[in-house]
Amino acid sequence: MDYVEVRLRRIRLARSDRLVLRGIDWDIAPGQRWVLAGGNGAGKTQLLMLVAGSLWPTPSPGSERRYRFRSSWLSTPFETQDEIAYVGAERQDKYERYGWNHTVEQVVGTGFTRSDIPLAALTDTQRGAIARSLRRLRIADLAHRPLLSLSYGERRLVLLARALASGPRLLLLDELMNGLDERNRAHARAWLESTRRSRLPWVLATHRPQDVPSSATHALVLVRGRIAYRGPIAGAPLERWLHDRRPVRHAPRALTRTARPRAVRAAHHSLVRLTQASVFLDGLRALDRVSVELRAGERWMVHGPNGSGKSTLLRTLYGEHAVAAGGRIERAGIVPGVALERFQRSVGLVAPHLQSLHPPHLSVLTVVLSGLRASIGLADSPQLTERRAAQRALAAFGLAALGSRSLRELSYGQMRRVLFARAWVCDPQLWLLDEPFAGLDARTRHALIGELGSLVMADRCIVLATHHGEEWLPNATHELELAAGRCVYAGPLRARAAAPEPAKVRGK
Repeated sequence: MDYVEVRLRRIRLARSDRLVLRGIDWDIAPGQRWVLAGGNGAGKTQLLMLVAGSLWPTPSPGSERRYRFRSSWLSTPFETQDEIAYVGAERQDKYERYGWNHTVEQVVGTGFTRSDIPLAALTDTQRGAIARSLRRLRIADLAHRPLLSLSYGERRLVLLARALASGPRLLLLDELMNGLDERNRAHARAWLESTRRSRLPWVLATHRPQDVPSSATHALVLVRGRIAYRGPIAGAPLERWLHDRRPVRHAPRALTRTARPRAVRAAHHSLVRLTQASVFLDGLRALDRVSVELRAGERWMVHGPNGSGKSTLLRTLYGEHAVAAGGRIERAGIVPGVALERFQRSVGLVAPHLQSLHPPHLSVLTVVLSGLRASIGLADSPQLTERRAAQRALAAFGLAALGSRSLRELSYGQMRRVLFARAWVCDPQLWLLDEPFAGLDARTRHALIGELGSLVMADRCIVLATHHGEEWLPNATHELELAAGRCVYAGPLRARAAAPEPAKVRGK
């Protein structure tokens, strides 16, 4: 079987007159399985999109991007684009942004036409290939579910199934494991391990050492747009880059700022109360009679497998989903006649769906400003006091230099930090954090966990949903476990084993 080979020489890439890649020399050959590492903003996603043919390199003397397929070398990616499958947040976010709610079978079927949405009825042969692809990833039971009724992690596996069903000749995986629970991460890793018997070349970008499969043969490490290491994985400095916990240059110390006097309330007052709350999405019960009360000063860790209802719970607390008849939700200060927006302006929300809703042409400053209004974008010009608050938020998260950039220029991890600044800018009483550290490098992730753990003001509450035990806040007080939309446990933090040490990876 023919596979795609890639050759890059002296590649440069500029976005809005800013160099994000420079001096890139890289060959991807059949039989090679690459791990792509580097900090947030190093250029990993931009490099993968350039290889995929979605971006064009900046012209420069001696630069070359060539593709070899079926014994011919090609000077452009046009003839090979249909043979290269890309799985990443950008494609996944499109479905949320545009409301494309096709069935899983239909979405996987778009891999045959290389389109975002279904263009024709599926043939029996295609349905068989789709079924095999879903079975390989252990998600065959999702075939007839609407895509937007799935959890974030389940959607990621669907896009991997889409890529596999198309029979790719080169596979590019950008943070594949984001949002996957341990069971589904194991399934994805098992598939990656199985490729050691194939000559299918792939590239896996990751920030987590436990996501590096033993089948990987090579590693590429990027530092500020330049190659710091390229070669066999046995000699790669992956331990240093994937375990790095050195202090970040701009740690968000301002998280611990003193609360405004008008926001101070009695400790442990109720912020939100759910009573026998059920939520339906696309006719399916996503939450089933959940009861929980969140009080000021509490730090809740929400956990459960993919599809258990974690994201639905947080979106319901925020006000994006309604509670079905027979249940009840009560929010502090919200009574008949008071707009829900008043509550939302006191909530700091960080979530994958929120990241996808912001149009890519918006500036970083605009996104942070929108946190003061609980909006997507701005309906009118911001006031001077709002601009100053947004600038302080950007500085607190080390983003001051990025304020004028558009979202399309950012890496996934940088955008996640922007959402933290957007949440912080309104001095929230309640933090709702849905997989908030996905896409963040080890240094930034460690710094943010520490800073959130120090947010000990009596009138603040944190609700954090995560699949990773090492991301639990060190001073968590409560936990909520969900399974199939039902509450397994809600109450004070139970005794549990210490979070496991990050997995060792090959390399020095």
